[in-house]
Amino acid sequence: MKELANNIIAKTPFNRPGGRAILALIWVCFFWGTTWIASKQGVKYIPAIQMCGIRQLCGGTLYLLFFLYKKQPWPKGRQWVTIFILSILNFMLTNTLSTWGVKYISSGLGAIIAAIVPLWIVIITMFEGARLPAKAITGLILGFGGICIIFYDHLKDFLNADFRLGIFLSLAASISWAFGGVYTKKHAANFNPYFSMGLQMLISCVALFSITYTTGDSINIADIPLSGWLAVSYLVIVGSVLTFIAYVYMLQRLPTSQGSIYAYINPVVAVLLGAILFHEKLNMYVAIGGAVTIFGVYLVNDSFRKKLM
Repeated sequence: MKELANNIIAKTPFNRPGGRAILALIWVCFFWGTTWIASKQGVKYIPAIQMCGIRQLCGGTLYLLFFLYKKQPWPKGRQWVTIFILSILNFMLTNTLSTWGVKYISSGLGAIIAAIVPLWIVIITMFEGARLPAKAITGLILGFGGICIIFYDHLKDFLNADFRLGIFLSLAASISWAFGGVYTKKHAANFNPYFSMGLQMLISCVALFSITYTTGDSINIADIPLSGWLAVSYLVIVGSVLTFIAYVYMLQRLPTSQGSIYAYINPVVAVLLGAILFHEKLNMYVAIGGAVTIFGVYLVNDSFRKKLM
């Protein structure tokens, strides 16, 4: 994967030391924010679970073909257990629930809820008996306080069952992502993490297609319009492959404090593009609440950078 990242990103005008890593960071900051827009567009035409299944099938196949070409060894023994559990947490739950959620709420709100993952990680560690720095506690209060500010402008929307479902799905996705992060930290197998990612995608797509077959919540492939396929293609190529490669590249070359900037910019990109493309609500509550939430997440990240992130 490192070689693949080098080949893709090397052909840029950023030839000064660290320049290509900065370019990769800029790419991640912007394009991972745009995937929320693509998800919002895709679920207009394709049931969310089916769309995620298609996305994971395509993305996982690309990773698998690359590592087969590189003759990478397959996982063994308990490595498969870790891969299977992470496929549930990261893809069957997190990716699918967050995609399903933006069918009922704005892409910007979905991105902001996703950004609070570090807050859930803090809560998980609290139940495990960890002692929290004052800065982390402050960040926790600010983070959820910012979400409350945003929700204040949506109080009447909670009368809508679909909106409540979208919030529930998005929150569940962020909690699952947090558990996935904690599990990875504790049980990371001695196996290529990028090959693992591809296998997780393929395992999850089998489960997702089984769900769509059982429930009948799917449409005929031939009935998916061009707009739906374009959204899925964007999510696979830009979201699951190119941006993840850029993400790996920058993590290898930038300090954690600098590389983590993307987590604060992605929601901003999603909110602004959602307002421009889908006319999603953008007002004082969203702006102030979003800023407070992101600042709270920053405080938590800064407190636990070495221990948790």
